[in-house]
Amino acid sequence: MKLNFFKSKETRHTIAFYNIENLFDVYDDEITRDNDMQPTAEKRWSIKRYKNKLRKIGYAISCIGEEDVKRHPAIVGLAEVENEAVLKDLVYSKHLDDLDYKFLHYNSPDERGIDVALLYDEKVFKIAYSKTFTVDLLDDDGEVDHTRDILLVSGLFEGLELHVIVNHWPSRRTGDVATEHKRMKASEKVTEVISMLKEKNSEAKIVVMGDFNDDPESNSLKALEASHGLFNPMRTLLSNDRGTTSFNHSWNLFDQFLITHNFFERKKNALRFVEANIFDADFLKEAEGKYKGTPYRTYVGKHYKGGYSDHFPVYMVISKK
Repeated sequence: MKLNFFKSKETRHTIAFYNIENLFDVYDDEITRDNDMQPTAEKRWSIKRYKNKLRKIGYAISCIGEEDVKRHPAIVGLAEVENEAVLKDLVYSKHLDDLDYKFLHYNSPDERGIDVALLYDEKVFKIAYSKTFTVDLLDDDGEVDHTRDILLVSGLFEGLELHVIVNHWPSRRTGDVATEHKRMKASEKVTEVISMLKEKNSEAKIVVMGDFNDDPESNSLKALEASHGLFNPMRTLLSNDRGTTSFNHSWNLFDQFLITHNFFERKKNALRFVEANIFDADFLKEAEGKYKGTPYRTYVGKHYKGGYSDHFPVYMVISKK
């Protein structure tokens, strides 16, 4: 059932998030661990493969939410980008060049050299402020354990104040239980950022997005949700047959949005939540074999598949009335 106060789709926009699986250029960066993504490495990353990746990711982004709002996303949070150069190549790639996306990116201390970033349509979202926040972690030896920074971007969305917090929380590489404390730390940092925003404006409208490496019912997400009474519209989307990333034939919903409850207010001239979904179009899926229906990846281990990403994008539709 559609709510009757949405008179026209023309007032609707899509906000998306996409972990694009290691968008690296082919050049060696001595500071980060990018040796796998070199032409001479076992993965044999090349200019041809890089350009193919740009074209495919650009096409996927251009399609997100198109059936719902008939236009490209106004905002796209990204995870796993190497640097500013790959973002420039992405926004000027075949399917995005005409859309005039701008982007925001800061280098983070992550040892793998992967950062979060934000693409945005400046005609819809005009940025006023941005800042990154470091998640302070220690490894088992008491040394600093670097991970991705959290990105805050504030501005005017269709003339109305909006804050977007982009995340890529620590992975489960050594086990979900063994690494849970790292994601709890990231959750606490996001809670601090939201508190800071609400101190300045108690009615701040906030979208938290990202690859959290945890599902909606994980402790880190439940703690964040409870800390400021946030709403997680992704909670009901995870099932045995659907998610955003798959491991050992089991689905996870690591890619999510959490929003402040004032997205449900009915007053005039306000941004309102309409719906959220996984963008899992058929072209983003493995077409056959034992992994049929799962994300069509760029690599499986060292083996080049030539696909899009090991994650499906997610999106939410908001409306201004």
